[in-house]
Amino acid sequence: MLCWASLSEGRSCSLRLSYLTGGSHASFWHKSRSTPIKQRYMVWRSVFLLLLMEVHVLRRLVETIYVFNYSPSARMHIFGYLTGLFFYTAAPLSLCCNCALDVYEFAANGVAEFIVRGKSQMPAIEFDWWEFVNPLMKLGWRQWIGAAIFCWGWIHQRNCHAILGSLRDLTEQVEEYVIPHGDWFEFVSSPHYLAEIVIYAGLVVASGGADLTIWLLFGFVVTNLVFAAGETHRWYLRKFDNYPTNRLAIIPFLF
Repeated sequence: MLCWASLSEGRSCSLRLSYLTGGSHASFWHKSRSTPIKQRYMVWRSVFLLLLMEVHVLRRLVETIYVFNYSPSARMHIFGYLTGLFFYTAAPLSLCCNCALDVYEFAANGVAEFIVRGKSQMPAIEFDWWEFVNPLMKLGWRQWIGAAIFCWGWIHQRNCHAILGSLRDLTEQVEEYVIPHGDWFEFVSSPHYLAEIVIYAGLVVASGGADLTIWLLFGFVVTNLVFAAGETHRWYLRKFDNYPTNRLAIIPFLF
């Protein structure tokens, strides 16, 4: 009788687990190991894109603190501040939207299993790092070409930001604005914006170009920066009579 009660309780627990996890009552942790290699490849491609984005954002944070030397009286419009918050929230999500459902299901199933089984009844997790990381080593040529384009834009943007940051000290000495020179400044007025476009173009290539959300992100970046670069170029022309005539706004030989 006691044995039957134990079996009934075990089956009840199993059925509740199955209901909460939305499928078989087999352990989710063991099921996750049988995830198709194609799906794991998609997840690691998103991880790869997020790593590139993280490298970019961390450098921008360091530059904001140590390179640009903003004036204590500098202010940002609240609309620009909120737009920045929205963008840097939406951008990472757009890079991993194709695996967001998998992440949600993984977390939900894990929590459901823990609730039903309890800590003492949770199965031992056998985690093979190589099995999960191996797809990262098998990324396609698009990912590595995209990473190369990303690094190209990343390096030039760092150089252009260093030039702009150095102008702050020079401006304080001569008490007037100075025309920037060097790197891509020899071709366009806003090379840091051009480099930003190159960076996101690299992300589009690395993604494989199949996700609409990443194209929308890229379109937003291009539209916003082209408009801002046009305004900056017109300001330079009004401000300096001797501004280099061979410089365009943001795209060499075009605009």
